[in-house]
Amino acid sequence: MAQTNPQKPVIIVGAGLAGLVAAFELTQRNVPILILDQENEANLGGQAFWSLGGLFCVNSTEQRRMGIKDSRELAMRDWLGSARFDRGGDKPSDEDYWPRQWAKAFVDFATDEMEKYVKARGLGFMSNVAWAERGDGRADGHGNSVPRFHVTWGVGPEVVRIFAEPVKAAEKKGVVEFKHRHMVDEVLVDEKTGRAIGVKGRVLKPDDSPRGVKSSREVVGDFEIYGSAVLVSSGGIGGNVEKVKSYWPVDRLGPKVPDNFVIGVPAHVDGRMIDITENAGAHVINKDRMWHYTEGLKNWNPIWPNHGIRVLPAPSSLWLDATGKRLPPFLFPGCDTLATLKYICSTGYDYTWFITDQTIVAREFALSGSEQNPDVTNKSVWQVLTQRILSSKGTMPVQNFLKHGEDFVVRDNLEDLVEGMNELARKSGALELDYAKIKEVVEVRDGQFDNAFSKDAQAMLIHSARNYWADKTSRVAKPHRLLDAKKSGPLIAVRMNLLTRKTLGGIETNLKSNAMKADGTPFPGLYAAGEAAGFGGGGVHGYNSLEGTFLGGCIFSGRAAGRAIADEVLGKTIEG
Repeated sequence: MAQTNPQKPVIIVGAGLAGLVAAFELTQRNVPILILDQENEANLGGQAFWSLGGLFCVNSTEQRRMGIKDSRELAMRDWLGSARFDRGGDKPSDEDYWPRQWAKAFVDFATDEMEKYVKARGLGFMSNVAWAERGDGRADGHGNSVPRFHVTWGVGPEVVRIFAEPVKAAEKKGVVEFKHRHMVDEVLVDEKTGRAIGVKGRVLKPDDSPRGVKSSREVVGDFEIYGSAVLVSSGGIGGNVEKVKSYWPVDRLGPKVPDNFVIGVPAHVDGRMIDITENAGAHVINKDRMWHYTEGLKNWNPIWPNHGIRVLPAPSSLWLDATGKRLPPFLFPGCDTLATLKYICSTGYDYTWFITDQTIVAREFALSGSEQNPDVTNKSVWQVLTQRILSSKGTMPVQNFLKHGEDFVVRDNLEDLVEGMNELARKSGALELDYAKIKEVVEVRDGQFDNAFSKDAQAMLIHSARNYWADKTSRVAKPHRLLDAKKSGPLIAVRMNLLTRKTLGGIETNLKSNAMKADGTPFPGLYAAGEAAGFGGGGVHGYNSLEGTFLGGCIFSGRAAGRAIADEVLGKTIEG
C-alpha cells in the first residue's frame, strides 16, 4: 500500500473510550489526530464515563490473590458457549468469520495483556473480583465459570481518565485537535482509489449542557475535512429506541417487540455513524444481535430522556413475571441476561417483579453507573466499608431509590406488599396480581430455606455463591426466608423494566480494525472500533456478553486501530 501523507491528520469520529484509546496509541508515534464529536467537551469519554468500570481479565493478579483458578482455555470455552456463533466462520465471507477471530484474539488479550496494559496507564482494580453472568447451569453453556469482572477503583471516569489525560497532553503539544459539536453526515471516498479520505457534515450550535443531557441539534454551519485515514468510534444504537425496535429479533426473542423500555445510555447514542459508514461501502453485520438488560429502574433523578438504571443483582431475590409466576431455572438474578429477556418477552409483558427484603437489598443491590456508586467513583475506602459491608440499608443511592423510585414498594407484610404492587400496576394499566397465588409462590420458595439442604436450584445457587468468600462477605446475603420479616424485613417489591444498552453487531473489521467491504476485502483508509464495530469484528460477543467485555472491547479494538493506522500512515504495509 502506498505511503500516505503523514502531515494529514487521522480523523477519529467519536470521542468515546475506543476513540481515545486509538488516539493515545497514535500519539505514542506522534501521528497528528483530529477528533470530531457531535457532543460538547463535557461528554469526553462517552458511555464509558457512566459505566461501573468493569473489565474482563483472565488469570489476573487479583483472581490469583482471591484463590480463583482461571485459564485461557476455560475463558475461551465460556466465550464460545456464550457467543454461540452460528453464521459460519471457516471462510472470510462468513458473517461470523471475523467475530470468531476477534473472540480468540480478545481472550488472548484478556489473558496476556489487558491487566498489564491498563495498569501501566495507572489503573487499579478493587481487590474482590465480581462474578457477573453466572450462567445457564450448563458447563458448556452461557456464563462465566469463575469470577472475572474486575471493577476499576474509580469506575468509569477512571477508565476514561487514563487515556484522556495523555491525549489532552498531546493536544497542548499540537499533535491532537478536538472539534466538538461537529456532526458527521458522510464519509468521503476517493472515486479513483476507493479510499476513505475524509468526512463532511454539519456544525451544531454551541451547547454547554452537562454531560449526558440531550443537546441541541440546531445547525450553524457545515464542514468538509480531509485526512490520512478515518476511524469510526461513535458508539451503538442503545439511545435510539425506534432503531432498537426495528432490529429486534422476533425470531429469537419473540413473539413481539416490547412496547416499553427505559433507556440505559444518553440520547446521542443514536447509531447514525453505523448507517453512514455502511452507506460509504463498509459491511455492517449482525444487526439483530443486541444486549439489553431485564432489571431496569426508572431513574428518579434522570439525566437523559427516560433514563434507566440497571440493578446488578446477586442471586437471592425471588423473581416473578408479570402474571406472578416464578421464573424457571436458571433464570435467576445475575445468571443469564438474554435467556431471561426471551422468557419475559414470551409472557406478552415487558416488566417483571422482584420480591425481596431489606437484608437482601442492602447486600445484593448494586446499581450500574459511576454516578450511582460515589464511594467507588471517589475512591473512598471508608464509604465502601461502611455502605457495602457494614451497612444494613445499602449504599446511599440504593436508599434513595427505595425512598424516591417509582418502581419500589416497601411494606411490613406480604398482603400489604401485594396490594402496593397492584396499586402500582393500576397506575400504569398493568396486570394486577392475586395475593393467594403470590403467597403460595413465596411460601414454596421459603420452604427450601429452612436449612442448608434443598432441591431448589436457586437455593443451591445461593449456597454455591457463598462458597466464594468475597461474595459471602460483601455481596450475597445469608440464606433466609423472605417471610421472616422481623429478622430481615421490611419486604420490598421492585418492578423491573427492560433497559436498552448495547449493540453487539456492527461494522465488520479485520484484526487491524480495518473496516471490511461486502466482498471480503479491506476498505482502504477506513477503520472502526468500539461499539460501532460490535466491539471488534462486527460482533465479537456473538449473541451474549460475559460482562466486562464492553469496556474491554473498546480498549482492545481501539488499541488495534491506533496501532494499525500508525503503521499505515507512517509507511508500513497493512495486511487483510
